[in-house]
Amino acid sequence: MDDQIRIPCVLMRGGTSKGPFFLHSDLPSDPQQRDELLIEIMGSGHPLQIDGIGGGTSLSSKVAIVGPTTRDGADVDYLFAQVKVSERLVDTGPNCGNMLSAVGAFAIEKGLIAAQSGETRVRVHNVNTGKIIEARVQTPGGELRYQGDAAIDGVPGTAAPVYLAFLEAIGAKTGRLLPSGTPQEIINGIAVSLIDGATPVVIARAETFGLTGLESAQELDGNSSFMAQLEEVRIEAGRRMGLGDVRASVLPKPVLIGPANNGGSISVRYFTPHACHTSLATTGAVSVAIAATLPDSIIGAALPELRFPADLSLEHPNGRMDVRVEIDEQEGKPVVYVTRTCRLLFEGSALVRRKN
Repeated sequence: MDDQIRIPCVLMRGGTSKGPFFLHSDLPSDPQQRDELLIEIMGSGHPLQIDGIGGGTSLSSKVAIVGPTTRDGADVDYLFAQVKVSERLVDTGPNCGNMLSAVGAFAIEKGLIAAQSGETRVRVHNVNTGKIIEARVQTPGGELRYQGDAAIDGVPGTAAPVYLAFLEAIGAKTGRLLPSGTPQEIINGIAVSLIDGATPVVIARAETFGLTGLESAQELDGNSSFMAQLEEVRIEAGRRMGLGDVRASVLPKPVLIGPANNGGSISVRYFTPHACHTSLATTGAVSVAIAATLPDSIIGAALPELRFPADLSLEHPNGRMDVRVEIDEQEGKPVVYVTRTCRLLFEGSALVRRKN
């Protein structure tokens, strides 16, 4: 008898991240059993994830679980799981907008929704946050299309665009845009904005840490004294945001800003949280864009001439991410639009050891 179990999955790139995508029905319904399975599939507990299909970095140790929707107004459910690399842990607290950009294509691939002619709109219920994001996937002639002319920094070549509209981007974890009740405050002598947009973030000016905001990810990761100081700020920010003791959590995510250097609106360095992202998380970009609508926030004060609707170009270590911010006329809430791409990389089965 075969001593390994085969679990159907596909490997997809979504934005600047990649990982396996599973149908909800192909995984255990019990969260603990599901997480144990994901840890083995990814090979976590080893820095290279050598005995699994994880890529050895946080950007390629991500899992998407997709199934029929459980919420009115949505087409599919999407649960994101951040599987730790060196630790045998799974965190379903955060969201990932990059992986989300491949959810619509996966749902079409698996027959959860039917492709329309031209463009297919998929309303995704993000189970992690309870929010709905609309993904517009290119389906000319009713056929899913991966190839195209859209380019995003951090990914080589071009692909078909995926347009994400974050319709309910405020209060992903706390239900409030300003969990501490103020757009700007002081933590350990550092001016910060605690923002809960598409993901909770603690935003600060790079200059307050003696930096420019133009440093590479490698330079920041290698600055041990800065990283320790940033973690102290993050832990206190988590407490003030009502997230409790966040030492073992990836939320909130630190964000540093500085002046633009290549024609963009502002430079952004986003942390995952214990390493600098080599580009920029989609949810991080959305949260920064929402913060820009608050004149008294760190972002708003850095962009005093901004008027809405507005197009923002956020410079990151590998280029830039462009977002559009509009204010909903009926509810007065910001809606953020982001262009991403995705691609199906592999399809087959993940194999795990059969337990006696």
